[in-house]
Amino acid sequence: MPSTVARVAQRVLRFTRAHLAAVVGVILAAGVGWFFQTFRAGATLKQKSYDLLHVWRGDVKIDEAVVVYLDERSHEELGQPFNAPWDRKLHAQLVDRLRIGGASAVVFDIVFSDQAPESDPLFAEAMRRHGRVILGADRKPDEASSYTAPCEGLAEFAAGFGSVERVPDPDLVIRLHTPKDKESVVGILSWVTAESVAAPITKVPGAETELRWLNYYGRPNFIRSLSYQEVIKSSEHADLGVSNKVVFVGARIQTKFAADRKDEFPSPFNSFDTKPAFMAGVEIQATEFLNLVRGDWLRRLPFATEEWLILLVGALLGYGLVLLRPVPASAIAGLMFGLLIWINLSIFTRQHLWFPWIIVALQVVVALAWSVFFNSVQLYVQKRLFEHTLGLYLSPRLVAKFSSSPALLKPGAEKHQLTLLFSDIADFTKISEKMDSDELAAMMNEYFQGAVGSCVHRTDGTVVKYIGDAIFALWNAPEFQPDHAARACAAALHFRELSKQPVRGHNLNTRIGLHTGVANVGNFGSEDRVDYTAIGESVNLASRMEGLNKYLGTNCLISGATKKEIGDAFVTRRIGLFQLKGYEGLVEVHELVGFPEQAEESRAWRVAFATALDHFERRDLVHAQPAFRHVLTLRPDDGPTKHYLGRLAEILAEADSEWTTHTVLKDK
Repeated sequence: MPSTVARVAQRVLRFTRAHLAAVVGVILAAGVGWFFQTFRAGATLKQKSYDLLHVWRGDVKIDEAVVVYLDERSHEELGQPFNAPWDRKLHAQLVDRLRIGGASAVVFDIVFSDQAPESDPLFAEAMRRHGRVILGADRKPDEASSYTAPCEGLAEFAAGFGSVERVPDPDLVIRLHTPKDKESVVGILSWVTAESVAAPITKVPGAETELRWLNYYGRPNFIRSLSYQEVIKSSEHADLGVSNKVVFVGARIQTKFAADRKDEFPSPFNSFDTKPAFMAGVEIQATEFLNLVRGDWLRRLPFATEEWLILLVGALLGYGLVLLRPVPASAIAGLMFGLLIWINLSIFTRQHLWFPWIIVALQVVVALAWSVFFNSVQLYVQKRLFEHTLGLYLSPRLVAKFSSSPALLKPGAEKHQLTLLFSDIADFTKISEKMDSDELAAMMNEYFQGAVGSCVHRTDGTVVKYIGDAIFALWNAPEFQPDHAARACAAALHFRELSKQPVRGHNLNTRIGLHTGVANVGNFGSEDRVDYTAIGESVNLASRMEGLNKYLGTNCLISGATKKEIGDAFVTRRIGLFQLKGYEGLVEVHELVGFPEQAEESRAWRVAFATALDHFERRDLVHAQPAFRHVLTLRPDDGPTKHYLGRLAEILAEADSEWTTHTVLKDK
């Protein structure tokens, strides 16, 4: 009966542990999706979701528009300058030639703001003969309702004019149709053109100001194009292939004229092409027009709908994958990837709907990573760690003390001044994922053997517990040690030396956090089962000090309380003041650099850092930034210096006069 009860208890424990891990998986996967969907950090993932769908879909056949380019060859053969407007007599000839060729409309992605008395009448008469010539207008900077329209001699003969403005994303790719400002009296050039050919969407009230995404039909130059000089020099009987088509006229490289500004943009295909080409602005205008005429612009679901879908998928992935072993979990994740791509490509191609699917793909990766990590640790704990490392929990001194004093085995704790140490192996997850459980257990046993024997027990410390790959140790209990802080610092430096020695072919870099403070230490539990440990705020602070290493790029941090205890017995440097998550007050943080005999080799960069930190804490931004940069010349990979340079960049960018000299951490 007892064995049956024990087995049932073990099964209940395994079930509870697995489902708690599944809840963590839900939080991780859904949280990652929510974060990248909600905040600007996810902008790149969304952009690449849009771009990749275009790449995978491929080119779409279109035949409703033609582009005529004012290209380099036209400049040369027609004798037109690169730094001034073209002779409008040529534009008159172009319009006449396109009229004879049967073009249904001619659209100039050019702003004719200056008058040309000699040639404007010819150009105006040509526009009158055609009857459907549309010209460009330009919005004045920072004036939503003010535009530079075509000059008076041309505007009255044009069928209309529209803004040539384009609004690219931060990576300069234009993904959105340029929306019309509600205060503006001038429409967008592509919309005005669509109105001229009576596109159905232009008859819908309020549609001009709605949000639409560009549907690129192919890579740059996918729309059939002609060279300006080719049209001008063609005979009246030559078939230009423009009959019943809208012809867009513009520069291949620059809008208006060469002295003004370049008008070329990367396309969604650029990031994935070995030889990316830029797309002329006039081709983007033509693409917007084609989207409106064909009714195949791209749409997105409402933001709230997208967010709920991402949260739901993340929850399912996070809960389900962690319940599977690594191999089937990986297979399911691979299947999810394929299904995700197929669904999104299908709705993109057939429904003209795009979704930020890469965020969901990232959720799959996070859920799988958590599943592999959790199950690897589970296997590691169940099969190897407990039976092979039980003797590592107590130092020889503590074992002897417990043996001679049975009363210490009973529940009970007392307040003591302790120096507490937390360690953690950097990038342990990545290392463990590539190893089977037996190899991982053997490696960790060897690591713990060295860490405990050569570091903690060497300085008469007590190993309280192992937490995965981490060690929690303390000094000044159960035996009184007046130099407990110095002993703990020596152990931390021994850890650093230990990290230089590979363990079964792996470099295990240990990060250490130390804090000295009051905690309750003793046996916690019942009469039948006790656990010798320490609890209290000091324990949590020591753990935070260890975690702060990852944030600062260091490997051994001590609190101001520990620094006060050791004085100048070790080489240290002050890092500054930090407000840690869960703590109202400020914590002074120092880095443990080395033993006293190692002071000279680090003196230069420590002095330079102290000077830079002094400038920063005195709010002297003029001298702080170059001072920190000087530190990097002495120590290029110095994490704290990079941290402060990052803070300085944020302060200068935000122009915040109320900035604090201490660092506020929102995460543990």
